[in-house]
Amino acid sequence: MASYRGHLAFSALLGTGYAAVVIWRGTFDWGTAVVGAGLTTLGGLLPDLDSDSGVPVRELFGLAAFVAPLLAHGRLAEQHLTTEQMFVAMAAIYLFVRYGLSTAFKHWSVHRGMFHSVPAMLIAGLAVYLVYPNPGFSVRLFVAGGVMIGFLSHLVLDELYSVDFMGVGIRLNKYAGSALKLASPSRMATLATYVLLAGLAYLAWNNYQSTAPAGWHWNQLLEPRTTEISHPIPEDRRPGGLQAARIRP
Repeated sequence: MASYRGHLAFSALLGTGYAAVVIWRGTFDWGTAVVGAGLTTLGGLLPDLDSDSGVPVRELFGLAAFVAPLLAHGRLAEQHLTTEQMFVAMAAIYLFVRYGLSTAFKHWSVHRGMFHSVPAMLIAGLAVYLVYPNPGFSVRLFVAGGVMIGFLSHLVLDELYSVDFMGVGIRLNKYAGSALKLASPSRMATLATYVLLAGLAYLAWNNYQSTAPAGWHWNQLLEPRTTEISHPIPEDRRPGGLQAARIRP
């Protein structure tokens, strides 16, 4: 299978390209692009959460515990909590992910189980789409897409090659068929995965219907942003009030 460093390097390269495209197209600002690149890189490491090695698991759950409260901050703010209540809630999320969720995951998951699958990739993307705090519909699609691109890169590398970016040649993986899959030998694990996927898809679809702008189309993700503004025109050049101009933010 691909090495941990190999997955990190490849997903980081994909994230850089992903961010470069939207910056070049003027779709998002540099801050959003960098966040998308970071989440693409993180997505490329997520399947290693079921690794038998303790180092990737420890590092990834530590990072996930740090990121989860940040992603949940916007949702918590909507509940009109006090500053102290916000701190307590974010600390509880950190402790739950760092210790509770990691312990449960180690106990129930198996290496190359359903977490190494296409449905798991979709679950990761839907989860990020639902919890990402930015209200912008296109921004949430962008970051969710980054996570799925990174996740898919991990599956593809594990499925096809054993990659070492320090000089070892590329060869076919002897575990072919165990990473890029739709189901696992465990019927319960497969059923639980698809139930979770269906639930998240239902929530995401409802959110899409309520937040997508009227007339929005998927190709708008790669279109430069424009903002309609109005500014006063000198009296002698004013045809009739205020003139609207389209500018790039």
